[in-house]
Amino acid sequence: MQEDDFANPGMDVVDYGRSLFHKADEEGHRCTDCHGEDGRKLNLQHIAAYPVYDPGQERPITLQDQVNICWEERMDNFPLVYDCREMVGLETYLKYLARGQTIAVKTDGPVRPFYEAGKKLYHQRFGQLEMSCYHCHDQHRGAWLRGQQLNQGQSNGFPVYRLSTSRVTSLHRRFSECLASFRAEPFLPGSDEYINLEVYVTSRGNGLKIETPAIRD
Repeated sequence: MQEDDFANPGMDVVDYGRSLFHKADEEGHRCTDCHGEDGRKLNLQHIAAYPVYDPGQERPITLQDQVNICWEERMDNFPLVYDCREMVGLETYLKYLARGQTIAVKTDGPVRPFYEAGKKLYHQRFGQLEMSCYHCHDQHRGAWLRGQQLNQGQSNGFPVYRLSTSRVTSLHRRFSECLASFRAEPFLPGSDEYINLEVYVTSRGNGLKIETPAIRD
């Protein structure tokens, strides 16, 4: 189902993101003005390197952050809310264009402290169940929990279409769903905590191929 674009239900969001990518704003600006029709001018390998460290902001930025930089600073639009429908649509479309590219997130240099912060968060116990990401995706991967088999927690397919919820889910939304299952208070999408966690989790998949929109349980 994932490999067949006609059967993959996540393709609806890809098509929505494509429409936004080609849509002109009130002043006639389009993403295609810089990146070409169907993104032919995009550096697809660079997409596979996000999150990347931004010297100007002195922190790592995600692909959604980069979309907002273009959206606000280069197209003079109001910024999109992190993880809103439009943002997830654009992120899904861009990751779909980069499907098959190799994940290559840098973990050295100035991004290292953020990587370490994400690693610490990955191993931190949360909520009433006092569980961590590590418990499910490392210590007990392959086991079954509430009818679902625990995987390695790889992020190379995000945004993914989840059969259990019948929708395309961003990585930060999935973080929140996991924390809620621990009976813990989730962080906000786009928060420093989630971005640090994304740096660490995504780098664990270095060498894997982008599969967006992947299909998961």
